[in-house]
Amino acid sequence: MSDGKFDIPEQFASPAVPSLLTEDSVINFKCYKGISCFNACCKNADVTLAPYDVYRLQKRLKMSSADFLKQHTVPFQIDADGVPGIKLRTDNGGACLFLDGDNGCSVYEDRPTVCRYYPVALLNMREKDTYEAKQQYSLVKEEHCKGHDESRQITLRDYRQEQGVEDYDEHNRAWYELILKKKSGGPGVGKPNEMSLQLFFMASFNFDMFRKFVMSDNFKATYNLPEETYQQIVEDDLALIDLGNRLMRQALFGEKTIPEQSGAWEKRVETRKDVWEARAKAEVEARNAKVDEQMRDET
Repeated sequence: MSDGKFDIPEQFASPAVPSLLTEDSVINFKCYKGISCFNACCKNADVTLAPYDVYRLQKRLKMSSADFLKQHTVPFQIDADGVPGIKLRTDNGGACLFLDGDNGCSVYEDRPTVCRYYPVALLNMREKDTYEAKQQYSLVKEEHCKGHDESRQITLRDYRQEQGVEDYDEHNRAWYELILKKKSGGPGVGKPNEMSLQLFFMASFNFDMFRKFVMSDNFKATYNLPEETYQQIVEDDLALIDLGNRLMRQALFGEKTIPEQSGAWEKRVETRKDVWEARAKAEVEARNAKVDEQMRDET
């Protein structure tokens, strides 16, 4: 355990109790319609979304990616390098937009990971010299929540099964590992360029745009994927999400997760040569102008 490092996702950063739990741990908790605090957590919602959360909600609401992101999410930065994330949008009072009065959550069957786990916090642990995400847990205790006072004991294993988090964890694991590797790598990973950040957002959350990007002639001319893969991602959003995770590993960390077409890099360099040269010239001119301005100020 001493060789491990724990990274708590943003949505679980506070107020988690710092004692670690396993699936065999027993918690005392029960939430139900009629409890005095029913919906209190939804009235002060701070819910970060992972790709599978977006997939489930978008599918339930039968909305396009653009409409879902615009109407139901707000952007935020996951880290200091500007890696983009999204949270559920709330009303002006901080209540979740999916809260249906005394009826509770209107999308309960497809509620996000954070909501399913509450009051348990999912912790991502990495062993030394690896970026594989291993799950541990902690207990969240907030003053408004009276579920801890209920007389029901349940193991975390049974609680996870009861709340249906297995599919969510399975489909989000590769994405969490991306975040974990980015955070753990520090300066060694470097700050992603703007194009990589845009790719991260698109592949993580804007599935419609990402599908168009992958099905484009430019993408096919660059990457060597079998035709069956393209046929699959036309209809299967989960296959698209998996491909996005692979592509992000390649863009962010230089891992060769997707083979490139022969000569694709050389062709890309030749195509972008004029753009790169123009950018370099503009940077030099901007630097020179700044130096001239400093010299004038000193004079």
